[in-house]
Amino acid sequence: MKAIVIHAAKDLRIEERAREAIGPGQVEIAIEAGGICGSDLHYYNHGGFGAIRLREPMILGHEIAGTVRELGAGVTGLSVGDRVAVSPSRPCNHCHYCLKGQQNQCLNMRFYGSAMPMPHIQGAFRQSLVAESWQCHKIGEDISIHEAAFAEPFAVTLHAVNRAGSLLGKRVLVTGCGPIGALAIVAARAHGAREIIATDVIDGVLDIARTIGADRTINVAANPQELAAFSANKGYFDVMFEASGNERAVRAGLDVLAPRSVLVQLGLGGDISLPQNVIVAKEIEIRGTFRFHEEFGLAVDLINRKRVDLKPLLTGVFGIDDAVAAFEAAGDRKKSMKVQIAF
Repeated sequence: MKAIVIHAAKDLRIEERAREAIGPGQVEIAIEAGGICGSDLHYYNHGGFGAIRLREPMILGHEIAGTVRELGAGVTGLSVGDRVAVSPSRPCNHCHYCLKGQQNQCLNMRFYGSAMPMPHIQGAFRQSLVAESWQCHKIGEDISIHEAAFAEPFAVTLHAVNRAGSLLGKRVLVTGCGPIGALAIVAARAHGAREIIATDVIDGVLDIARTIGADRTINVAANPQELAAFSANKGYFDVMFEASGNERAVRAGLDVLAPRSVLVQLGLGGDISLPQNVIVAKEIEIRGTFRFHEEFGLAVDLINRKRVDLKPLLTGVFGIDDAVAAFEAAGDRKKSMKVQIAF
């Protein structure tokens, strides 16, 4: 089979790899669609992110969907020919955190396409993947394989909503409208947000943000005063989803958050400086959010039931042999929202 393998920054190769043997309780899946994630781009552009560096060649990818090709012994609930979205999250279910129901914090997590451990966890950008049957979630007959491949990043934002608490009737600010910020808008709307305002520095992504559910968008590079106006009377927003990882976005958000509001940090960045006096005086809660677990099934269900429309976020599909072009396109925020690879 063909696989997309990263060797170092800007050294992406299409390689032939042996197909894996299938075991009891497992299924073999013909991968058909895979979305390029921000972490994939970090490996491609920089050879890693933060302290995490590539130390050996690694297959990339974790936003995937495909068709069941073969069933291992004892598999029930799935049939050859079923189309499935595949959760890349494989917790051990034995460690301290798993037993507390915090599988996303698993001490022995095997998440596709991760250079955190050594040897690295090989990813899912390959033509054939052997997975545990419980990772596979059936998709509806009228759902495209490309929509199904959105389940993983959508689950990330559904977990962020869980971290925020109830959004019913809340005024929500989303800063950074890349794929995760855009999906946070969709997730917030599905969970009853009263009003959603989104910010970014690129008009094109703000146009998409309005298409998928934002009530209003603000280009904070061109019109920062439009956001600053919400700081009157100690702030306006009840919840903020920060998806840019940018210090200026965080600080600007703290100014417009109302007392006793919640800031959920989705975006990854370096160390930043925060105004403690603002956080203390307005009693703002800052909450991290990391990956997901049970939210993957919810993501697939919402997509299957057409409760959400993620199709406007797909801006390009490339064949596997054009993977380098796909990664270059995915890294151009002015032209691309979500780029997928067809296997």
